[in-house]
Amino acid sequence: MSWNPRVDRVAPFRVMSLLETAQAREAAGHDVIHLEVGEPDFATPEPVVAAGQAALAAGYTRYSPAAGLPALRQAIAGHYSEHFGADVDPRRILVTPGASGALLLASQLLVGPGDRVLMADPNYPCNRHFMALAGAEVDTVPVGPESGWQLDASLVAQHWQEATRLAMLATPSNPTGHMLDAAQLQAVADMVAERGGHLLVDEIYQGLSYDIAPLSVASLSSDAFVVNSFSKYFGMTGWRLGWLLAPQEAVEPLTRLAQNVFLAAPTPAQHAALAAFTPECRELLEARRSELGRRRDALLAGLARLGLVPSLPPQGAFYLWLDISRYSRDSQAFCQGLLEEENVAITPGIDFAVVGGEHHVRIAFTTGVERLEEAVRRLERFLARR
Repeated sequence: MSWNPRVDRVAPFRVMSLLETAQAREAAGHDVIHLEVGEPDFATPEPVVAAGQAALAAGYTRYSPAAGLPALRQAIAGHYSEHFGADVDPRRILVTPGASGALLLASQLLVGPGDRVLMADPNYPCNRHFMALAGAEVDTVPVGPESGWQLDASLVAQHWQEATRLAMLATPSNPTGHMLDAAQLQAVADMVAERGGHLLVDEIYQGLSYDIAPLSVASLSSDAFVVNSFSKYFGMTGWRLGWLLAPQEAVEPLTRLAQNVFLAAPTPAQHAALAAFTPECRELLEARRSELGRRRDALLAGLARLGLVPSLPPQGAFYLWLDISRYSRDSQAFCQGLLEEENVAITPGIDFAVVGGEHHVRIAFTTGVERLEEAVRRLERFLARR
């Protein structure tokens, strides 16, 4: 059979195969510690669940407008105003089926065959793949501690080419958990504007920060495209809901794309998400953020005892990017061995990095402190045999 050749540019997401193996071991009776997928062990906040149940009971199961429920777009705009000081017109917000829906819209609008896209390496692999499916060439720029594991303005200037149309940032990033501050974000926005390009910022982990206050590029520029999600900070992974904040002139073509690509985001999930912005829910979410910070610190302390200290501690999200080159140059084999020998599931770096992924792993601190400490003890036993 012959397939669209663009599909061949989409690599498998290896963590999903590892998750299946881990779940099979669990089903067979093994005590598996899951540190591989980006989903904390918190349930969806009860106010959100209750709002979703009420929406179903009230029969709110029909299509919404393609850009989302007006009330939810207004609530998201209010979120930007209250927490980031950004004056955002609700009409600039499109509610999407997960952040993936927002990335799909943005990639289809902004790039096509012959265009080039800049993004950091390592990064979330689907970001690369969405651009490749749109026909663009992705230029991944290796980053490290010297740039805070981020694509900064100097790197954008260095790697921008004549055919470059888009620079994509992620702050906090997946897999490193590192952030750009306001001055760094502004510098990148200015650099991209000077070159007549577009800036797309992945803020999916916005709100989950531990060392610096959460921020949004929306408070700095009205020209940036911003992807966000209800999955991470708001704890709504399975509800499949996100949004895209776009410049005013992009809203009409994006709406046309949404009408044709997915019609609308799930209506019950949109009604449920309205409760995510209530004071009651905010208090719970902030408590969870504090707990994730406590987990981060416990994991860092445990790894330090093993002499495994990341070059920079993660500032946000719930991941730690760890160099394992002292023990292995095959991160997939390393993760497979750790799962088979000690029942600890972590993610191979080759899922995220074109350069250096073979000697890095991503560890998600998405379970409780006691389980993280047990994972470190198991890791210590595993490393002792290497």
